[in-house]
Amino acid sequence: MRKTLVILAHPNLEASRVNRRWRQELVLHPQEITLHELYKEYPDWQIDVAREQQLLEQYDHIILQFPLYWYSYPPLLKKWLDEVFAYGWAYGSAGDRLKGKYFSVALSIGNHEINYLPGGSVQFTVEQILAPFKASLHHVGAIELPYFAFFGASFQATDEQVEQSAGEYVRYILQNAYAVE
Repeated sequence: MRKTLVILAHPNLEASRVNRRWRQELVLHPQEITLHELYKEYPDWQIDVAREQQLLEQYDHIILQFPLYWYSYPPLLKKWLDEVFAYGWAYGSAGDRLKGKYFSVALSIGNHEINYLPGGSVQFTVEQILAPFKASLHHVGAIELPYFAFFGASFQATDEQVEQSAGEYVRYILQNAYAVE
C-alpha cells in the first residue's frame, strides 16, 4: 500500500462539521495518510511552489479535500492549482512530474444529493461540476480516481451521519491506496 497525501483546503475549518471531523479521523492514520492543510500552511496566500511540487513528487496517491464552494474549489485551492501545476513541471515539453499519479477529490457538499442528480435543482451532476478538475488531470497525465462526497453538510446531516462518513472516508482512502500499487 502506498501512503496517501491529503491536501485539505477549507477556508474556515473550525466552522465545518464535516471537514473538521474528517481531519480528526485522518490524523489517526499517520502511517497511511499525510495531511497537508493549505489554509493553515499559507494564511498569507503566498504559496511556496517549489515546496508544494516537491511534496507532490513524493506521493503517487493524492486527494484534494474541500467543501464544494460555489460549485467549484475554494479560492486558495484554485490559486494552488494554478501555481503548482506549472508549465515545465506538470506539463509541457519538459514537464511530466504528475504523469501516472493517482488523484481524487473528497467533497463536502452542503446541498442534498437529489439536487445533483440529472434533472435536480442544481442542473448539474457532481461529475459535471468536476469537469475542470478532470480536464486538468488529463492535461498533466494524471489518473483520476472516483470522488468521495458527503451531501447535506449544510442542511440535514445528523451527527451520526457525519461520524459515519469519517470512517467511510478513511476506508475510501485506504482502498484506493491499495489500488494504486
